[in-house]
Amino acid sequence: MAATGALGSVLCVLTGASRGFGRTLAHLLCPRLLPGSTLLLVSRTEEALKGLAGELAHKYPGVRVRWEAADLGTSEGVSAAVRAAGELQVGAAQKLLIINNAGSIGDVSKMFVDFSDPKEVTDYMMFNVSSPLCLTASLLKTFPRRPDLQRVVVNVSSLAALQPFKSWALYCSGKAARDMIFRVLAEEEKDVRVLNYAPGPLDTDMHVVARTQTADPELRRFLMDRKEKGKMVDIQVSAKKMLDLLEADAYKSGDHIDFFD
Repeated sequence: MAATGALGSVLCVLTGASRGFGRTLAHLLCPRLLPGSTLLLVSRTEEALKGLAGELAHKYPGVRVRWEAADLGTSEGVSAAVRAAGELQVGAAQKLLIINNAGSIGDVSKMFVDFSDPKEVTDYMMFNVSSPLCLTASLLKTFPRRPDLQRVVVNVSSLAALQPFKSWALYCSGKAARDMIFRVLAEEEKDVRVLNYAPGPLDTDMHVVARTQTADPELRRFLMDRKEKGKMVDIQVSAKKMLDLLEADAYKSGDHIDFFD
């Protein structure tokens, strides 16, 4: 079990926080933060964010929990999230932690040859690639390098970043692009610790879409089989592993680490 406050005094920005892996991360992250730390929750869904923030504030009164309802698929949403973070006082924080968890699977009912509308692809890439790039870049400028502040960036990745899957043209290309973007960040900014973490197959809303709407019948059967045979990864176990990796700080910056590694 992780020691209370093991991650130190932290200012954390967590996207995609209102459900699934992000919501689980928020609950497991708070006890690892020292009192006085700040957690900014970002998601599109205001009511879910309010509820989560209330739960966390009640359970972990020492952590300042803030939230910002923002559509990160738009420039305005990214700007709103950056503004909300900029209004926070980094103060005595020893660590800036940016967790890029927000993402979508796209229309998996289509094969490659069905994507003929550039706007559909552009909108997908805006939310899944442009948004985490611009958000992270802006936050790193908002909280620049200083001797007493460690800056850590996490990209929630997927096996799909490394391996092609039929009918997942958008998802695979988006995840691959995100991995490479953050690998470049690791090369350019040596003081920033960067982790690409693939949490494994989780029983979330995204996986429901994948196993029911995927166009490729073989992949759809495979995903359904994993669910029916209980081969999904426990979401809390995966979230704990990610936080353990951050706590140990023993990974090579920029590396892609899978839950099964």
